[in-house]
Amino acid sequence: MLTLAFLFTSILAALVLRSRRCRSRALVTRPSTPTQVEKSPPRKWGHWQPSSFRPPPADPYPDWSITETKPLPYRPFRYGPRYNVTMGLRRIQHEDWIELDNEFPKYHAAKRARIAERGPKACKTAPEAYPAALELLQEFTEYLPQRYPSLYQKTERGIKNLWSGEEFDIVGDDKGRLVEDPMQMAARLVQDDLAIMIEKEDGQYYLLAGATLLPGFWRLEDKFGMALSEIHTSGDVPQYREKLEKGMMNFFRRVQPQEVVARNNYFFQVDDGLGWSWSIGPEDSPEVSWSTAEKNRAIEHHYFRSERQTLRRLPKSGGVAFTIRTYFHPITAIAEEDYVPGRLASAVRSWGDDVSRYKGKDTYGKVLLEYLDMKHQEQLDRGLDMGREDEVRAYPY
Repeated sequence: MLTLAFLFTSILAALVLRSRRCRSRALVTRPSTPTQVEKSPPRKWGHWQPSSFRPPPADPYPDWSITETKPLPYRPFRYGPRYNVTMGLRRIQHEDWIELDNEFPKYHAAKRARIAERGPKACKTAPEAYPAALELLQEFTEYLPQRYPSLYQKTERGIKNLWSGEEFDIVGDDKGRLVEDPMQMAARLVQDDLAIMIEKEDGQYYLLAGATLLPGFWRLEDKFGMALSEIHTSGDVPQYREKLEKGMMNFFRRVQPQEVVARNNYFFQVDDGLGWSWSIGPEDSPEVSWSTAEKNRAIEHHYFRSERQTLRRLPKSGGVAFTIRTYFHPITAIAEEDYVPGRLASAVRSWGDDVSRYKGKDTYGKVLLEYLDMKHQEQLDRGLDMGREDEVRAYPY
C-alpha cells in the first residue's frame, strides 16, 4: 500500500534502492562514480559556523535553448536478479547543480497553476528556516544567470526571467520582507521541487522549508516539521532501520558546502498527473494509497516517473537543500528506446516483496511486464546487439 512517505523518502533519504547488474563485463558509470562524503570538523549539534565557501562560477550550459535543449534521458534502473538497499550517491560539479531544458515552459505553467490552487499547502517556510530559504534563493540568483544566460539575467534587486518577463525581487521592503514565500519564489525559477532540512540540537534534521508543487505522491502539509527519522519510520520504508538509518544520519551530519551530490530514482503511475497522481485518490483525501488505483489499466495509462535529486549544504545557514527534478514519460515512449524495455523488465522483476508493496507493483505489474517483454523481443528480433549496451547507454541513462 502506498504511504504518504512513498515519494518523500526518495527525496530526503538521499538513498536509492539500487539493483546491481550481475554480469561478468565491467560496468561503465556516467556521469560520475559513487562518492564518499568528506569528514567535517566536530561541532555541536544544531550550531553551524557560517562558511566562507563560494561555489566557482558556472560555465554557460553548452548551446542551451528553451526550444531545442531536450531533457536528459535518465533511465536509472539496472538488471536483476538482485535489488539491494544501499547508498546511491554520486558527486557532481557545482555547475551541474540545476538542469533546465525545453520543458521549462510546461513546468513553469504547471507550477503557476499549482500555486494558485494549493498555495501554502505546497509552499511553506518555518521561521527558523527562513534564513536558509533566503540563502537558497540568493544562490539561484547567482547561479542561474551564469549557467543559463539566455533565460536569466541578474538585476540590482534579484533576477529576471527573459522568456516570461517576470522579475523577482529578493531584497524585499525596508524590513527585508518578500512579497511571497522565498521557497515559492525559488521554485518558480527552476523545474525542480525544493526542500530544506534544518539540524536542531537533538542532532535530528527537520523538514522546515519546502516548495513541492509537482510531488506526484506526497503532500508537504503531512510531513512539514517532521524529523528525518520520523518521516521514514512513518512511511514503512523497506529495511530503513536495518540498512539505511545510520548511514543516512552520518551523511547529513558530515556533508560540507564544497560538495554537491546527486542520485536518481524511478516510479510508475497509472495516470498522467505530473503534479498529483490522481489514481491514488484526491489530493485532499484524509488518506491516499495504491489501493484506490485501478488495477491492470491499459499500457497507454502507464507512466514512468523519474527523479534527479541533488543535495548540498548551504554555507551561511548550514541548511541542507534538496532539489527534486521530475522527468515524466509514457511507458510506450521509453520502451521504444534501445535496451530500455529488457533492462526495465529485469529491474522490476528483481524487486522483493517489501519493495513491490512500497512501489505499488500489484497495481500495474502484470500489464507492464507483458508489454516490456514484448518490446524487448521486438528489439532482439531486429538484431539489437546486447553486447554493446554498456557503451551505448550506461547508468543512469
